[in-house]
Amino acid sequence: MRIKDQINKKLSNFFQPSFLKIEDQSHLHEGHEGWNESGETHFHVRIASSKFNQLSRLKRHRLVHQAITPELMRQIHALSIEIITDGTLEPSKAPAPD
Repeated sequence: MRIKDQINKKLSNFFQPSFLKIEDQSHLHEGHEGWNESGETHFHVRIASSKFNQLSRLKRHRLVHQAITPELMRQIHALSIEIITDGTLEPSKAPAPD
């Protein structure tokens, strides 16, 4: 299973998000440290879930890392995370579905 699909499965199961988008940005880092020809080294996660409500930014990011699991995190060179608490995603700013 591709790393992107594993991330999607783990985050979906853990958070039951109202919104989740995972973007493989490895191609943007070609030739940089941590990049390899197989790709799937750099990811951007955008997620909304009520489980983030009342948590600090640091605790939210730690929870995402915990959900992805250390074993899978070791396969990823870079992970950027954008967390949206439920209710803060405005309809006009909501990304179009894939």
